[in-house]
Amino acid sequence: MKLQNILGISAGFHDAAASVINTRGEILFAGHSERYSKKKNDADIHPALLCDLGQYTIHHVAYYERPWNKQLRQLYSGQGIEWSKLTTNQILTTQLHGYFKHATVSSHNHHLSHAAGGFQTSTFDRATVVVIDAIGEWDTVSIWGAEYRNGQARYHKLWRQRYPHSIGLFYTAMTDRVGLRPMEDEYVLMGMAAYGKACYSNYLHKIARDNLHAGVDPEFLSGAQNEDIAASAQVVCEEMIYSVMRRAREFAWSTNLVYSGGVALNCLANRNLGEYFEKIWIMPCPGDSGSSLGAAALAYGGRLQFDHAYLGHDIGGPYPVDAVLHSLLDDRICGVASGKAEFGPRALGNRSLLADPRGPDIKYLVNAIKRRQRFRPFAPAILEEYVDQYFVMPDNWVDSRYMQIVGHCRRPDLYPAVTHHDGTSRIQTVPQDGSGIRLLLEAWYAETGCPLLLNTSLNIRGEPMVNDRRDANRFEEQYGVKVCS
Repeated sequence: MKLQNILGISAGFHDAAASVINTRGEILFAGHSERYSKKKNDADIHPALLCDLGQYTIHHVAYYERPWNKQLRQLYSGQGIEWSKLTTNQILTTQLHGYFKHATVSSHNHHLSHAAGGFQTSTFDRATVVVIDAIGEWDTVSIWGAEYRNGQARYHKLWRQRYPHSIGLFYTAMTDRVGLRPMEDEYVLMGMAAYGKACYSNYLHKIARDNLHAGVDPEFLSGAQNEDIAASAQVVCEEMIYSVMRRAREFAWSTNLVYSGGVALNCLANRNLGEYFEKIWIMPCPGDSGSSLGAAALAYGGRLQFDHAYLGHDIGGPYPVDAVLHSLLDDRICGVASGKAEFGPRALGNRSLLADPRGPDIKYLVNAIKRRQRFRPFAPAILEEYVDQYFVMPDNWVDSRYMQIVGHCRRPDLYPAVTHHDGTSRIQTVPQDGSGIRLLLEAWYAETGCPLLLNTSLNIRGEPMVNDRRDANRFEEQYGVKVCS
């Protein structure tokens, strides 16, 4: 059979992204529109992203949800109908600006795209798949039995929860209530939770199954400390997630878990998933952007060759190990923009702001550069073979390369910059894979005896991550931090 290319698209509502795979299951490209437009959470495919896609001949375009079903739900919820978004062809005509107009087109269920992005990037032949997000077309939680038959992925829906009851909408409503940006700052709410007491969790339980699509009244819990609301919301969110996991386990489809949807980015809740399943996989981009890859996977049908998350815009040239190392030794902080951009919300070494994790002041220095709240911690990137010496890791994770879980730091006194108020760290283990960040960590360890670095995304709060060298130059000039390529 002639080799063909499939373009997966997630766009039209928020977090637009595009992925390209071929009919050998190779992932050729996956990137976020916001990195090109410089507009956080951009809903639309930017022309510059189309330029990167232009290097591929596209034979089929797969869209990540079914627009008509979504419009029916929006009509039901009082949002009305967007007449320009009733069909997949309408949306793709707007989003792709005439590119790939000779390709065939398919559309796929929103939650099924989430499920496929997770399962078909995993190593599992059979798995229980759990999808939890704010809302797709109608489903807000779904549980699937997934398996391969004759090399083709098959999905059996075992259970679902429908709008308006939504774990994701609950957490977003609480994000809005404490003055953060909904659909963007949920991870800040998670970090804030460590500073509060869960004294409102019983009350929040009572409203968690209400329709919170429009948020809560500004006077809701008037007088309460934001940190206590955050802590209470985190407890309630975790309890609802674990209730879903118990239900999923009781179907006894598989002891392997694939977990997807935006709520799967709550790494604090993820720490306990090993209590329910024996092996766990979360793809690096489990939210709606990742569903561009999920839709392409559904159109292809087979297992994808997923080796790493470096899939986006390419800044060519060798990884600048020596330049970054010298900057870290001299200045303790350095940016790096090299190779292909990461697919997903976490910087994993190719679009990173790196720092020496030792010493009491580095967290505040990096937070000041990034214009973030002073309380927010940073992630450690660590040589994989040393992780157990420095952190207590959760059980049953297939892969800990993508900052999706937290573990307790064994020496928070030595590494305060990467240890949160509750003693946890959101960990990125780096295996012996020959990647740039691996080579840098090896060089750093040889010089300092320290096998870890502080790793955060190369961006300023409220802005997308640096994408190309022009972005890197602007960051260097505006914020006075050297960025090596």
